[in-house]
Parts: sequence; C-alpha cells; structure tokens
Amino acid sequence: MTMDFLTPYHWKDYELIDTGGLEKLERFGQFILARPEPQAVWKKAFPESDWEKMAHAKYRRQKGMDPAKSESSEKGEWVKLKKIPDQWIISFQYKDMSLRFRLGLTSFGHIGIFPEQAVNWEFIYEFISGQDRKQVFKVLNLFAYTGGASLAAKAAGADVVHVDSSKPTLTWAKEIMEVSKLDGIRWVVEDALKFIRREAKRGNKYNGIILDPPAYGRGPEGEKWMLQDSIDEMISYCWEILMPSDSFIIFSLYSMGFSALVEENLIKTYFKGSSKTETAELFFPDRNGRKLPLGTMLRLIN
Repeated sequence: MTMDFLTPYHWKDYELIDTGGLEKLERFGQFILARPEPQAVWKKAFPESDWEKMAHAKYRRQKGMDPAKSESSEKGEWVKLKKIPDQWIISFQYKDMSLRFRLGLTSFGHIGIFPEQAVNWEFIYEFISGQDRKQVFKVLNLFAYTGGASLAAKAAGADVVHVDSSKPTLTWAKEIMEVSKLDGIRWVVEDALKFIRREAKRGNKYNGIILDPPAYGRGPEGEKWMLQDSIDEMISYCWEILMPSDSFIIFSLYSMGFSALVEENLIKTYFKGSSKTETAELFFPDRNGRKLPLGTMLRLIN
C-alpha cells in the first residue's frame, strides 16, 4: 500500500490557524471559530490570550462529554466572543466548479462543512468531467451530510442520489445546492445501509459511490449504525452496485484508532482484479506547520 498525504490547496475561505490543547482555531470566511479537536494533543503555538482575541465564537462541550467521541449525540454550546451571525456563506472555487456553502453554529459543534474533503470534490469533478457525456454518470453519496461531494458531482454533470438519515440536514443540503445555483439532486432521508441493501436487491448500478460513515449513529427510524459492526456489509453492497468500468469509490474514515489498512482490507475483500486503489491521510497544516490529521481516505478506480 502506498500512503499519500493530501491537503486541499485551493481554499481561500478556509484556514487552519492554530491547533493544540485538544482544540483547533479555524477561519471560515471572515469569521474565526475555536472548536474541540481530539487529535490535537500537543500544546498550542499561540497563547490562549491570542485565541480569545481572534475567535468570534468558541464551542464548549457539555460537562462529562468525551471529546474523543466526535460523533456523539451529546450537545454543547457556542459562546460568542464577538459579533457573528448564526449563519453565513463561504465559497470554494476549483476550475469551473464554483460552490457556495451556508454555514451555521449548531448545538453539536458542526457548522455544515468538512473542509478537508475538498480534495475529493476536486477528484470527483475531474473524474466525471472526463467521462463520455453521451452516457448518464450516476453517483450515490451515502452519509452525505450537507453534500459537498454531491454538489461537486452535480457541477460536473452527474445524476446524484444524496442519502442521509437526518431530515434537517437534508433541508440544509438543499439550501446549499440552491445558493450554489445547482439543481436536480435526488434527496433521500433514510438509513444508508437499508438504502444500499435495497438498491442491490433491485439491481441498480452507479458509476460513483461516496461514503464517509460515522463511528456510530441512528437512522430516521431508530436504526443503529456501528461502524465496526456494519461497514463490511456496506462495502459488500458497494461491490454489487458499482459499475465495473469508468467508475470510482471514495471511502473516508474519521474514527480514532482506525488505520487506513482497515479501508484497504475491506475494499480488497470484495473488489479484486484490475481496480486501482489510492490511499491517503487527509490533513491541514496550521500557521506553524503542524499537520492536523483529519481522517483517512481510499479511492478505488475502475
């Protein structure tokens, strides 16, 4: 396995300023946020007073919450240190792909975007744009959140199915599609495993599959998702529904303790033969050159 390290270079509206003390200081457009980051186990480069001066808002977890459980359903609160709106817009530009994102301060500490995934948006746009436009290129985005990958695929001309178990999150994703001046994405509020199981049974096929599963979560009907219990079955269905040529899978993991070898072994269990795989660790450097790890990623290309 060849391991690459990837960071998005085309961001203008995002910057990782400093990391450390289990926190990160980030700029989204004109606003700076301080948020928990369980992997930033080193000391901060800037003094705490600088963080307080720079940050417009700081997220604090509820007392007793485990910071290592980044996908926990427990909540916290935003403390506003300067004037900042509850919602604002940032942009991402790559060649002819122009995406806009409506961000917001949520009670879970998320704000509607994972900036490190921009490397995959660029790949998706390039791959789909290079295909024969006489054929419909079908993309399935599972655990799709607010849909940066869905937007990239749509901007490249694909038919996109966007699946997420949270109805409010899908409403948010629709708003982001509209501010990006795109349309035509198919929205599905459903448990991802249940949906892909049904697609395999129906014999439906896709040219691209994107999945960025959480460590654990709940479906709209209370379905329980545990990564270690369900991911093998999920990949088996990906194998059934992926077209054998001119196709790709992007499989990302942000779960502390999970090696990139986990992704490689899962994919190799089902995808054999001539498929090409690329494995990488995603990261952002802060202003002092410390590289914050932000998960692993595997791309399979047929």
